[in-house]
Amino acid sequence: MNPDIRRERENASFDAEKLTYILDGSLEKTKRRREIEALVFSDPDFEEDDPNFLSRSERYDQSVRKSAQMILKLREYGIADPEEIYCYKSIARGNQHETLGLHDVMFLPTLRSQCDPQQAKKWLPLAESLQVLGTYAQTELGHGTHLRGLETTATFDPATQEFVLNSPTVSSIKWWPGGLGKTSNHAIVLAQLYSLGNYHGLHAFIVPVRHMTTHKPLPGIVVGDIGPKFGFNEVDNGFLKLENVRIPRENMLMKYAKVEPDGSYVKPPSSKLTYGTMVFVRSMIVRESAQALSKACTIAIRYSTVRRQSEIRPGEPEPQILDYQTQQYKLFPLLATAYAFTFIGQYMTQTYHRISGDINDGDFSEMPELHALSAGLKAFTTWETSSGIEVCRMSCGGHGYSRCSALPDIYVEFTPTCTYEGENTVMMLQTARYLVKSYRQAKAGQQLSGIVSYLNESQDRRLQPHAVAARPPVVDVNDLSSLVEVYKQRAAL
Repeated sequence: MNPDIRRERENASFDAEKLTYILDGSLEKTKRRREIEALVFSDPDFEEDDPNFLSRSERYDQSVRKSAQMILKLREYGIADPEEIYCYKSIARGNQHETLGLHDVMFLPTLRSQCDPQQAKKWLPLAESLQVLGTYAQTELGHGTHLRGLETTATFDPATQEFVLNSPTVSSIKWWPGGLGKTSNHAIVLAQLYSLGNYHGLHAFIVPVRHMTTHKPLPGIVVGDIGPKFGFNEVDNGFLKLENVRIPRENMLMKYAKVEPDGSYVKPPSSKLTYGTMVFVRSMIVRESAQALSKACTIAIRYSTVRRQSEIRPGEPEPQILDYQTQQYKLFPLLATAYAFTFIGQYMTQTYHRISGDINDGDFSEMPELHALSAGLKAFTTWETSSGIEVCRMSCGGHGYSRCSALPDIYVEFTPTCTYEGENTVMMLQTARYLVKSYRQAKAGQQLSGIVSYLNESQDRRLQPHAVAARPPVVDVNDLSSLVEVYKQRAAL
């Protein structure tokens, strides 16, 4: 080990092992994570060519092989817990994305959350066994975040008990879904539903796009790869044009909304249920923000520990650049932010699962909160992380520009999160709309719950006599509860 790094670790004022347990969630989880890491790092099947020296096509092929290896290894080791699967794959894929990522992150979760019991019985075994390889086709060439503007249509034909799907314009071609260009044989397609001449809004449909044996595009399907991108070289982002493609009525995801055989439409309890997969992915992105920023900070701070530059006094050794206040000013706040994002990522995951469980039980009361929380945190954490990674890169000087530092790859693989699953400005506006609505409700005397309950207290104080003239409270900056109270007041004003 480099002596500078060893010295810094020995001089730490805290127990690094105990902090690791906190970050992982417990001593037992740390032990299990290290066991999983050992499985990956000691496995010769994961030895591969350096992707920095491969073509885009070669990187895709290598990623497909790695994805297949991960599936086989997970089965071999009996790893079935979703958190452990996520951990294993994160370690195995490193800074690159997985070719089959959308199958696990969007296709399967959508089936699990939006299939009715009969559909789940049919589709989940096929998807979980990877006979069906799926993607999630929502974004179009002409519309992304503005979901009501999507143009793909699904028209029910009672005579044949089929939906007829069409891409009526150039701008309605599905564009960007990962895994669509070469890999997937099915897609969950978001389309505007028409039945008996009536319009019923956006709904999700399971659409076969390639033959499950020959892998050739099916009749009416025009599909392919969209070409090179800023990053994501392992992922075959694709396009999809639908030309009078017929699918059975049962291929509409019908847990909440459905079209009956006679063409009549059954409304869902909430129109936002169709967007549940996006909320799930936004929750994951908050967690990925913490991971990406943590990696970048680790690289930059370790580099700053071993890199020495510019003797301060003639004849004396060059100091570590970490000792310069300007370097600390760049990196230490980002390190603190990485910790904060780690904990908020854990909170976001727990909140998503809790509220999703309530939704599955028929309680939709917290859906607006979940949407607002995931949208706002997704935007804030990705903006901060994207800019933070770039600060880390520049803090490493010229060496940070080399892809061998991993910082360029971390940046180009992470920065698309600012625009996918909801462009960040729009996400912030959606959260702002929820907050303004909540403030008006509190002002009208309505008692709020959840993340906006602090507005109740602010309105109570506003109604107290002489509240404006009251002396502001003394704040102890070392008392977290005191700081939280101050932030509540600041947010409410």
